[in-house]
Amino acid sequence: MFTGIIEEVGKVKMIQRGNITKIAVECKKVLDGVRIGDSVAVNGVCLTVTNIGKDLFTSDIMYETLKTSNLGSLKIGSIVNLERALSILGRLNGHIVTGHVDTVGTIIDKNKINDTTTFKIKIGERYSKYVADKGSIAVDGISLTVVESSASYFTVSIIPHTDNNTTLNIKRIGDTVNIEVDILSKYAERLLAKKNVDEFLIENYL
Repeated sequence: MFTGIIEEVGKVKMIQRGNITKIAVECKKVLDGVRIGDSVAVNGVCLTVTNIGKDLFTSDIMYETLKTSNLGSLKIGSIVNLERALSILGRLNGHIVTGHVDTVGTIIDKNKINDTTTFKIKIGERYSKYVADKGSIAVDGISLTVVESSASYFTVSIIPHTDNNTTLNIKRIGDTVNIEVDILSKYAERLLAKKNVDEFLIENYL
C-alpha cells in the first residue's frame, strides 16, 4: 500500500529482458529501512525488492505488469518515481494507492502558466468512468487531484514542488504515464452493482 507521495527520483541502471524482466534502480533515500521482499513503487507499479546493493535495488517484472504499464518502455538511464510502502505509523498525505496500475494514459497537452503546470491525459472509457472532478488519481505513482474529467481524458495541475521532485518535469506531449484510478470508486461500483442485482432478484423471484 502506498500514498502517491513520491520520496525520490531514481535512475534505471540495468535492464535484463527475458521471460521475467530484471531491473536495477539507482537510489538512496528509499533504501533506508528497505529489506529484500519489501515493496517499492516504481512509476506507480508495486515491485518486490529482490536484491539490495550499494545505492541500488533490483526487482523482477512479470509480463502482465509490462503489458499493463509503461515499464516496458524503460531503458538504461530512464528516470523513475520511487516510493516505499506505507508504514503503519506513517501519514496518509496523498490517497490510498495500491501500486496495481489500471491502464496507460497518453499526455495530449501540457501547459505551464506562471508556476502551475497542467497536463491533459487521454485514457480509455473503460477507466474514465472512475475519474471524477476533484477526485484522486495516481499518475506514474503521483497522487494528484483531478481538475476536469471527460469520457476520454482528464486534466491535472501540479505545483512547483511536484514538478521539481518527480518525473513530470521531463514528460512531454505524446509520452505515456501509468494510471491507477481511485480504488474507492471501483468498490463503490461493485457495491452498487450488487445492490441492483439484489433488488432485481427480490422484485422478480422472491
